[in-house]
Amino acid sequence: MKHQVQEPITLRRGDALSVTDVQNDFLLGGALGVPGGDKIISPLNRVIEVFRKNGLPVFFSRDWHPPDHCSFKSQGGPWPPHCVRNTSGADYPPGLNIPEGAIIISKGTEKDSEQYSTFYGRDKEGNTKSDLMRKLGIKRVFIAGLATDYCVLNSVNDALAEGYEVSVLTDAIAAVDVNPGDGARALEEMVKKGAKIISSAMIQG
Repeated sequence: MKHQVQEPITLRRGDALSVTDVQNDFLLGGALGVPGGDKIISPLNRVIEVFRKNGLPVFFSRDWHPPDHCSFKSQGGPWPPHCVRNTSGADYPPGLNIPEGAIIISKGTEKDSEQYSTFYGRDKEGNTKSDLMRKLGIKRVFIAGLATDYCVLNSVNDALAEGYEVSVLTDAIAAVDVNPGDGARALEEMVKKGAKIISSAMIQG
């Protein structure tokens, strides 16, 4: 892929992995299935394991919507109902490796607030992901998940705006592509703003 970094990347203290919304409703057969979403799980699991072995933080975000969330078509939004909290559609798929100590971040929890970016979602104690990353001394974040042209894009933009070094794992993301080419355009925007585009195979350790 154009712009993709080819050199191996050695993980170090200050690195974190951010897994974006890999939930049943965004996978094959889900309420808002992302084309190719299921294919990202295998490379993603390998990277998750590398981070786990290195004792580095792994964040898992999730849409955790109320039943009448503003993004749903029934409420005038653009999407079918999806990832309603405490339903199977909002669950992580059984094949996704969620290691002990993983940090779960819930977003889109308020009825009248859309929240594509993961950075201001909150953990079970109410801490924002942004605050947690600062407390953990994170300097470099590797972002993967669903979907390239919405939650991944917005999360990357916020991470860059907060001064993090950002790498996007191209084989561990997939796009909705409501308009053909949305995913490719999203990647171009990320690169222009300073993100690095890498393959998960480049991550060593």
